[in-house]
Amino acid sequence: MEGQIGFGIGPHAAFAVDPSASRGRLYREPESPTRTPYQRDRDRIVHSTAFRRLKDKTQVFLFDEGDHYRTRLTHTIEVAQIARALARALRLDEDLAEAIALSHDLGHTPFGHAGERALDRMMAGHGGFDHNAQSLRVVTKLERRYPHFDGLNLSWEALEGLVKHNGPLVDAEGRGVGSYEGKDLPAAILAYTAEQDLQLATYASAEAQAAAIADDIAYDAHDIDDGLRAGLLTVDGLREVDFLREILDAIEAEHPGLEKPRLVNEVVRRVITRMIEDVIAEALRRLAETNPTSADALRHAGRPMIAFSGGLVAADKAIKTHLWHNVYRHTRVMQVMTAAEGVVERLFERYWRDPDALPPEWQIGLDPVDTERRARRISDFLAGMTDRYALREHHRLFDASPDLG
Repeated sequence: MEGQIGFGIGPHAAFAVDPSASRGRLYREPESPTRTPYQRDRDRIVHSTAFRRLKDKTQVFLFDEGDHYRTRLTHTIEVAQIARALARALRLDEDLAEAIALSHDLGHTPFGHAGERALDRMMAGHGGFDHNAQSLRVVTKLERRYPHFDGLNLSWEALEGLVKHNGPLVDAEGRGVGSYEGKDLPAAILAYTAEQDLQLATYASAEAQAAAIADDIAYDAHDIDDGLRAGLLTVDGLREVDFLREILDAIEAEHPGLEKPRLVNEVVRRVITRMIEDVIAEALRRLAETNPTSADALRHAGRPMIAFSGGLVAADKAIKTHLWHNVYRHTRVMQVMTAAEGVVERLFERYWRDPDALPPEWQIGLDPVDTERRARRISDFLAGMTDRYALREHHRLFDASPDLG
């Protein structure tokens, strides 16, 4: 490992992705005289239609429950900020880390994971629905902005990071691993990798790993914030998690009697800071042990290099368990999300029975006999909807507005 890893000082580390050695894009384009390939990737993502739609897509709480809750867009921006901080500290390519973070949720449905569950059920006979694979469809097929190709024509490194940021998808023999163990890979991933090999059996770059763990950090910290704001969590209840109790004790010792809004903000700030610092320290330890001399060597290291320490793995699990029981599975949240699933299911069923109910541009090229193509077209249309648009479509087609309150 070359030199001392510092906070953004000096050139990229040896194991960072080198923008001058990018493997390029599926469709060849002239290089930009003013931007690296990964700066162009980031800019294309930010200017995409799918990115703008994230502002009206649910994170945990619906858009009309309050102005201060996270949406998919604000969550994505927070993930990108944390990913960039990690990349700077470890001397990675910040632009690539940011681009992957900004694109990681582009395939999410309206109404958060409720919409994803409903769409996966409706697509059960047609390859299912997977938001990671849908993100790949968005950036390689569904965005139509350029005259010579569909999608955004992102760099190989950005697409690799988007698909593999949580780790390899298959083993050396091509069998599914992780969330795909015992299952076929989504058709969208198989179709794209037949055109451009994303090396699904290896880990992704350090930049992609930074984006992935930034997602975990953002989820933990900001769902605590939103859960407290919604009254589903209490400050005293957070003490059930050792990691959070230690933070609360330290804050209260330094700032006795701190008013609740400032206390909550300080908890969130310290959760993010401690997690980032832990990841940096653990990454330095693993990198020193493994000593990858290139980005490819890091991809073949056999384990992630950007990760929590053992103590923080346990803390992360405890936080997520607390959030699961007290926020995600809370009766109030579940009632809303069950109703939201019904919206997605009814819309899918209506478009399936009556493809003419789709907007005209979504009917182009549909063959009544080709049920697979019809199902995927409906899935693409539904996945791209914002919460508001889905509710408007439901009212248009059924003359009824479902109660999601």
